[in-house]
Amino acid sequence: MSLYGGIEAGGTKFVCAVGEGSDELHAEVRFPTTNPSETLGQACDFFNTYMRDSHISLDRIGIGAFGPLDLNPGSVNYGMITSTPKPGWEFTDIRGMIASGTGTPVVLDTDVNACLLYTSPSPRDRTRSRMPSSA
Repeated sequence: MSLYGGIEAGGTKFVCAVGEGSDELHAEVRFPTTNPSETLGQACDFFNTYMRDSHISLDRIGIGAFGPLDLNPGSVNYGMITSTPKPGWEFTDIRGMIASGTGTPVVLDTDVNACLLYTSPSPRDRTRSRMPSSA
């Protein structure tokens, strides 16, 4: 069985989930978006606790995040929330912090793109994205 993690990283709240797909959620948690250390720490704790208690590693974690984001893999700021107006979050390496904090590969996209990938009419696009719904 393949399990995936998903994060809806919003400016006011984070929603983290584990499941086999959008219709098979195994666990979910919601908490307010505070500062990067606390908020990303809570996300990592959720996934690490799930993996420890279930004895199952996640295949990957998908993040749909507020931005702006640097999504260029060739950039030195790849995976970062860049010049956001959200206090304390400017140049936060959201992708790297979740990947290193969980030991799991992470894919990152904007919250808007995550919604579009999730609702795509093509099953291939939905399978490729592995992103949570922001709805």
